[in-house]
Amino acid sequence: MNKTGEYTFTVLVPFYNEEDNILNIERELKAFMQASVIPSVAVLFVNDGSKDNGMELVKEVCSRNEHFYYISLSKNTGLSGAIKAGFDNCFSKYVGYIDADLQTSPMDFNLLLPHAEEYPLVMGIRANRKDSFFKNFQSKIANGFRRMMTGDTAKDTGCPLKVLQTEYAKRIPMFTGMHRFFPALIQLQEGGKMMQIPVRHFPRTAGVSKYHLWNRLIAPFKDCFAYRWMKKRYINYNVGSSNF
Repeated sequence: MNKTGEYTFTVLVPFYNEEDNILNIERELKAFMQASVIPSVAVLFVNDGSKDNGMELVKEVCSRNEHFYYISLSKNTGLSGAIKAGFDNCFSKYVGYIDADLQTSPMDFNLLLPHAEEYPLVMGIRANRKDSFFKNFQSKIANGFRRMMTGDTAKDTGCPLKVLQTEYAKRIPMFTGMHRFFPALIQLQEGGKMMQIPVRHFPRTAGVSKYHLWNRLIAPFKDCFAYRWMKKRYINYNVGSSNF
């Protein structure tokens, strides 16, 4: 039985080969849950086919923490696939996610959550980014091109700290790479709007980044054209009446 429907907010933690960070994020999430502006919080780890010891550590974490849960995918699907699996298996009013590398802090969910009732998507903007010049440069180019192609006005879609109304999250058409287009995909929906809030950013202290030139710069260029194709074909509807 899926228990996330018993909570108001579920934090998704998609991870792939992040064994060096699992215990750290356990500690940070427990601290956030004690200080959360929304008292009813669950954590849902999504293992994206990890090949290291991360899944075994997550099982230990969930066994000793009452409100921690996990799902484990049979093979690696990429970040968009892991997030979709999280959305599909979440039934709380709100759903958020954070990367397991802790370059953002769960505590900053408290900056986003007060606006979640009004905005279907509340997303962080990484202030004073602690990445290399080359990585920041690639992100700046990719974000600029995406804004030109989508018109979504989002400043930093790569920030791994977001809160969504779950009913909107479940309607997002998910394909590989679509996690970069959440603002544009939310805005396709009736009533879809977003808010952007600066959050803290930290250098990675453990594990190895899974991102490189291809999936940070080149792939997003290609995905922009996929989004443009979907935008023309996206279906919105409202039920006028029913007998149930």
